[in-house]
Amino acid sequence: MKGLVLPEVVENEIFMIRGHRVMLSAHLAKLYGVKGKALIQAVKRNIERFPDDFMFQLTIEETRSLRSQFVTLKKQDKKYETATSKRGKYSKYLPYAFTEHGVAMLSSVLNSKKAIQVNIAIMRAFAKLRNILSAHKELAYKLKELESKFEKHDADIGTIFEAIHQLMTPPPEPPKRRIGFHH
Repeated sequence: MKGLVLPEVVENEIFMIRGHRVMLSAHLAKLYGVKGKALIQAVKRNIERFPDDFMFQLTIEETRSLRSQFVTLKKQDKKYETATSKRGKYSKYLPYAFTEHGVAMLSSVLNSKKAIQVNIAIMRAFAKLRNILSAHKELAYKLKELESKFEKHDADIGTIFEAIHQLMTPPPEPPKRRIGFHH
C-alpha cells in the first residue's frame, strides 16, 4: 500500500510545546511529500489563515530542547545545510509548530490528493490522542477516589485493630494482699 500514511508514524510526530499538541513543519512537509521551504512559503502566502493558535515559530531554546530530546536527528533536506553552521546537518531555519487546527488549515493551502489523505490520517491521530488523554484523566480521577476511600478505610481498620488489641491485652493483676499483721 504505497503512499498510505501509517497512524503510528503520525502519532510519533505529535509533540507538546507551549501547552499545545503540535506537529513540526519539517515532519509535516515529509508526510505531505513537499520540501519544508515550499510548505512554509504556501503558509506565508495564506498567513491570514494561520493565527497564533494555529501556528507559531519555535524559539532557539525550544528548538535546542527538542533536539536534545532526540538521540539522533535525521537531516530533513540537504539543501538547507550550511557548511559554516555550527549546527551542522540541521536546518538553519527555526521550525514552525502547527496545532491541530493549523494542520487542518493546511489542507486548504496544500490542495492535493496526498494532502487530503495525510490530513485525514493526522486528524485521526489527534482524535485518538485526545481520547487516550481523556481516558487517562478519567482513570486518574477514579484512582484518586479509590485512594481517598482506602485512606478512610485504613483509618477505620486501624481503629478496629486498636480495639482488638485492647481486648486481647489481659487486665492488670489486682494488687496482692499482704499476708501478716499490718499497722
